[in-house]
Amino acid sequence: MKPNFEPSKWFTQCVGIDIAKSTFTACLCMYEFDMGCSTVPVVFNNNKTGFNQFVKWSRKEALKGYPLRYLMEPTGVYYEALAYHLHKLGLNICVVLPNKARDFAKYEGILTKTDDMDAYTLGMMGCLDKRLKTWTPPSPIFKELRQMTRFVADINKVKTELNNHLESLAHSETVDRSIVKHYNKLIDEIDKQLASNEKAIREKVKQEPGLAERIDRIVTIKGIGYMTVITILAETNGFALITNRKQLTRYAGLDVPAHQSGPVDPKRHISKQGNVHIRTALYFPAIVSTQYNAQMKDFYVRLCKKNPQSKMVGVTAIMRKLLLLIYSLWKSGEKYDPEREKPACSRKKKEAEPIEGQPHGIDVGTLAEE
Repeated sequence: MKPNFEPSKWFTQCVGIDIAKSTFTACLCMYEFDMGCSTVPVVFNNNKTGFNQFVKWSRKEALKGYPLRYLMEPTGVYYEALAYHLHKLGLNICVVLPNKARDFAKYEGILTKTDDMDAYTLGMMGCLDKRLKTWTPPSPIFKELRQMTRFVADINKVKTELNNHLESLAHSETVDRSIVKHYNKLIDEIDKQLASNEKAIREKVKQEPGLAERIDRIVTIKGIGYMTVITILAETNGFALITNRKQLTRYAGLDVPAHQSGPVDPKRHISKQGNVHIRTALYFPAIVSTQYNAQMKDFYVRLCKKNPQSKMVGVTAIMRKLLLLIYSLWKSGEKYDPEREKPACSRKKKEAEPIEGQPHGIDVGTLAEE
């Protein structure tokens, strides 16, 4: 496609891709300053034949001599095949969360939502947003671990539902013993599958050099279990794309955005717009930590005194604290040192006489007050 303006060094072009299960819609957009144009949206099959036709079409329509970007949303797992195909060809791919694309559409005044319009919106977003980062596929080991840990989460939901049915049957006036037997048999089978899956996870972790040792150092945190650490590493691709703690809390949906206007300052909550699997994995460890981890317990008690009406505030803060602590230990490669969690006044005497061989890489104490 030839643009309806003379391109210069500020010229940008991007192919927006709206993906469905069996097809995807593509639209090439070109932009420079306040001038822009786009192709008519084209539909391709979401398979290898469609991928090849799409690449041929995009190269034909794009302006030669200028970078070309491909932008899509992570629609379930249906985007993965195309993303991997484009990555193998060495093309520049960006994957943005749906809420970011939706916010961009609102900013641009685009209210219509169709496949064609979504592809156009993504194409324009790729032209205008300079902060988009190139997508890279997750590490094979963490991709496999993510599938295995999500299986654990899904099958545990089924187990909980079966246990609830058993509980209701136990309080019924008449109970068919055969039904109870079937329920118990299903629960026993689930337990076997969970044990087999955890064994497979541990064996797979051992295949990656150095991974098992790093995980063993992290699980020294009281309240944090092996599967919790595996889940967080799998969902973050081993923190490969995480550069700071603020980004990590936002990715997990544990950030607290402010919505203050004039004298109105409403009660703040976590955004919950991040990875739900991370929050789910941290919930029970946070509760356990408030009972058996002395430092976390002190932190929890202080927060509950400030917010006596909602103890969930303290649990959520512990979840965030544990996540940041895991991130710090992963990056430094050190073991958890509970003494660093204590307030400065309580460890002043010990700091006067440093212990030989004590690690000095993590400022974990600063996490307590954030």
